[in-house]
Formats: sequence, C-alpha cells, structure tokens
Amino acid sequence: MPETLLELLEHAASVRDKGLRFVDRRERDRFFSWAAIRRQASATAGSLVALGIAPGERVALIFATGPEFFYAFFGILLAGGVPVPLYPPVRLGRLDEYHRRTARMLETAGCKLVLAETRIRRLLGETIERARPALGCCTLDALPEATAHTHAGATDDLALVQFSSGTTVDPKPVALSHRALLAQIRALNDRWRDPGRQPTGVSWLPLYHDMGLIGCVLPVLELPSVMTLLAPETFVARPALWLRTLGRLRADISVAPNFAYGLCVEKVRDEEMTGVDLSAWRLALCGAEPVSPSVLRAFRDRFARWGLRPEALTPVYGLSEAALAVTFGDLSQPFGTRRWAREALAAGRATPAGKTQDAVEIATVGRPLSGFAVRIANAASKPLPAYRVGRVWVRGPSLMAGYLAQPGATAAVFREGWLDTGDLGFLDASGELSLTGRAKDTLIVRGRNHAPAEIEQAASAVAGARRGCAVAVSRARDDQTTEEILVFVEHARDADKARIEHLGEAVEKAVLAATGLIPGAVIVLAPGTLPRTSSGKLRRGETQARHRAGTLTAPATVGALGLGGALVRSARAFRRTRRGRRS
Repeated sequence: MPETLLELLEHAASVRDKGLRFVDRRERDRFFSWAAIRRQASATAGSLVALGIAPGERVALIFATGPEFFYAFFGILLAGGVPVPLYPPVRLGRLDEYHRRTARMLETAGCKLVLAETRIRRLLGETIERARPALGCCTLDALPEATAHTHAGATDDLALVQFSSGTTVDPKPVALSHRALLAQIRALNDRWRDPGRQPTGVSWLPLYHDMGLIGCVLPVLELPSVMTLLAPETFVARPALWLRTLGRLRADISVAPNFAYGLCVEKVRDEEMTGVDLSAWRLALCGAEPVSPSVLRAFRDRFARWGLRPEALTPVYGLSEAALAVTFGDLSQPFGTRRWAREALAAGRATPAGKTQDAVEIATVGRPLSGFAVRIANAASKPLPAYRVGRVWVRGPSLMAGYLAQPGATAAVFREGWLDTGDLGFLDASGELSLTGRAKDTLIVRGRNHAPAEIEQAASAVAGARRGCAVAVSRARDDQTTEEILVFVEHARDADKARIEHLGEAVEKAVLAATGLIPGAVIVLAPGTLPRTSSGKLRRGETQARHRAGTLTAPATVGALGLGGALVRSARAFRRTRRGRRS
C-alpha cells in the first residue's frame, strides 16, 4: 500500500488514460496524463537538486491553475523538498498588501526558493526583496538543465506546508506529513466511493487552498481517475461554465464554498444552461465558510429543472489543521436544517424554537469521517453535553504535526491529541455537528453572543448590495456603556446612485428583521474594498482595524490575473446614528 504522495503518483502514472483535464473559458479541454506529469516533475526535481535544494527544504510555488503547478509541486517533492503553495497576486491595487503578506509567509515557512510562472514572477519583485529567499525566484524554464531525479521519501516526512486561511489572525504554516495527507485522502475516497462507478470530479477551487488541492486533486491519485480543473477567475467571470462542465462530462463530485452556490443562483442565465444535464452530480459538497440554508435551497430550486438532485447538496466541515475534512453530511439524504431559539443560543444552549419564537436556522454539517472524533468543550476545555454550545475540538489521523517551527502556537491548540479548532458549535443527540461561529469573531452585545454570519447574510441579500460581501463586527460605543455592531457592506457594481445612497438604511432594516439587532452603524463601501484571505474569506478583524486606522479604501483595480478585471469605484462610507438603540 502506498505510504507517500510520491508512491501514489507512481501508482497513478502506471494507469493509462488517467490524469488532469484543464478547461478554459471557451470550454476547450487540455488533457495531461499522470505519466506525463510524473516525467516533467522528475525533470523539474533534477533541476532543483542541481540548483541546491536539499531534502526537507521548503520551496514556495506561486502559479495559476495549470499543469505547471503540478510540475512544480511534484517536482519539489521528487527533489526531497517541501512544497509551500501560495496565492498569486490578483489585485493590482493591493500589491503593497500582497507583498507584505506573502513576504511574511515566505519568511515564516523558511522558503529557500520561490518558483513562479513567468507572468506572476514579473509582479513579485518587492515580495522577493522583502523576504530574500536564499535562491531567489525562478521560473520553471529558467531552472538549470539536469538529469531527472527521484527522492523516495518516508511516510512521516513533511510533505506540505499549507497556510491556514487567517480569517481571525495572521495565517499560520500548517505542517502536514505524508502520513496525514494519505489518511485524509483515504478517508475522503472511502466516504464517497461508489462501487458502481469510478468517481469523477470537477473543480474551480484554487490549488493553493486545501479544499482545492487536498480535497479535489490528491484523492484522484489513489483511485486513480481524471480530475477536471477550471481556473478560479474563469468561474467568477462565468459561473455557468462550472455547471456546464459538470453536465458535459457527467461528473459526479464537485465542492464549493457557500458563496459559489449563491453566485450561480444570481448570475447564471437560463440560456447558458441549454442542454445541460446535472443528474449525474451526486455530491455537491458545500464547505470552507458558513453554510446558508437559504442559499442551498435557492440553488436546489433554481437548478432542479436541469436534473440536480436535492440529496446532492451536502454540507461538510473541515480545516487546514486537519488536512481538510472532519465531518460530512448524509450523502443519501437532502441536507438537514433546524430552527433554534435565538435567545437560548446566545446564552449557550441549543433549544428548538417554537412557532412564535425568534429563531436561527442552522444547517447541520454531519458526522465525523471514519477515524475522526468531535467533542464540544467549554472555555476550560471541559467536555459539554449535547445541545450545549462550546468550542469544537477534533481528533483524527490527518491532524497536522503542528505549526511549522512554532511550538508555542502548536501547544496552544493541542490537548492530549485533541485539536481546538477555534470554531463554536454543538452536537445533537445523534452526534451531528452544527456550527454557530468562530470564537474570535463572536459579537457580544449586552452580554449576549451573536454569530456574525447571520447578520452578514441579511446585509448582503439586500438589493443593491454585493452578494457575500458584508462584514459584521462589534465595538464599544463612544460612551463606553455597551457594545454595538458595525456592518460593512460593499455595494453591487451595477447599483445606481439612488440605491447606493439608501443602502445603509435598507441594510439596517434587513438586519433588524433577521436578527432583532440594530447596527450602530452601516458603512457602505465600493466593490473590492473588504480585505480577504488568500482563499477569499472575508477578514473581519482586519476590516475593523483598517476602519479604525482610516485605511479601508478600495483598490484601483481588481483582477490583474483574473477575477473579472473590473474597475472599482472610489470608496463611499457613511455612518448612521440613532438614539435609543436596542438589542
């Protein structure tokens, strides 16, 4: 049985007609067999060894979605090095921020070399100047010529440094061994394996993100099978292409965050779905960010006429520190939701809501994968019973070895083999997990805890708001008497002046109707203003910090390497004050 990623690659390369298919925005396919990827990666490995990469040394790779990413990724492993995938610069107006954050990640991971594709390398000068990796930055075609090389590796060797998303803190370098990655790969394949057919997948997720790389591509090596990849910027520009590709190839597995399902509902036109058949899509996994029941219902209803099965939509839960997945919803049933009394939930108890009670609807994210366990604990790390809200702790075979070279940070999240995820949630009597928020993102208003996600969903659903682009934070009021909520929301690109001017008031009304809370202020921003992690998640803490510093402004352009390339208007902001606020 293979014990390393390299042995999995050898196994996949021995099977004909299996590999990676890349689809461009014109729906043209390019296929690369695992054998061809293995040959090119081996040549890259020889060049890296000739350049001076020794076993265990970290090499960053900054590539868009394409075969070159895999030549670099597996080439680094075959050289004995450790790949560190990083995100490419996609916002020209925020290059200063990109240089600062990427240089910090290079330093934190101790990268000796940066590999990048040619068009990206042209933008990395300041990043490299700040981080000063020993061997600088190089493209694949500029590596020295050398004979092919193969490093065997061992199961407990470091195989990947995957940065956490950093939604509440700076990203941390998650150290994952071959053993952990193979445990995750096998758990995923065991979960979705169908004896009647070989799984086939389609993904547009970024390859520098764990859900795109570990969740979508690496499991295909074990089967082996064919994985079809679209570039993230292609999906954002034309969401229908994701669905068209699924239908055209009769693919049965694809995963996406909540916002992607909402984007399809909003942007995909009927004429783009002509001839599309989604009936083969049996697993439409939803994870990586809070799951909105209303979004999943809207997606289910919108695309049912093209064969989408209601049981396909499956909420899941995971995190980088676990090499990805921890729990899965029931694959044979439609996703489940329940309404919980808002006041009780704010006090830490999950109590079913009566018909007349103010309620919060939450989608369950299922039960642990084979070999994994979940428990809920209080602030003192003591386990809590079912239906009590607390911190989510997980245990399983694919947990990280720790944060690379950060023993203090590692010790802070581990207790006797259990990992403190930093997420909040509860278990029901059957062991199904429901999430209520992030510990560090929790809004505290008059002693009650409130999850920001529900406020943000209500705000971004308002006409004139940009879907999925709202942030809610809490702060002390000016008179220091209590906490108040601030809501930051980006207006839609096509919103007219009148709608933008009244957007703050409309958001306030929507938040009040959905949650019973009145924001202390609603700040309306231009598209592209809110700071995000490398995987596209909104950064609440950084939003608040920039607002305090007066630096929360829109970039000049978005999409240097994709994401629509749209011009962004200058930021607009306003604050509404009101006496007698209540919560």
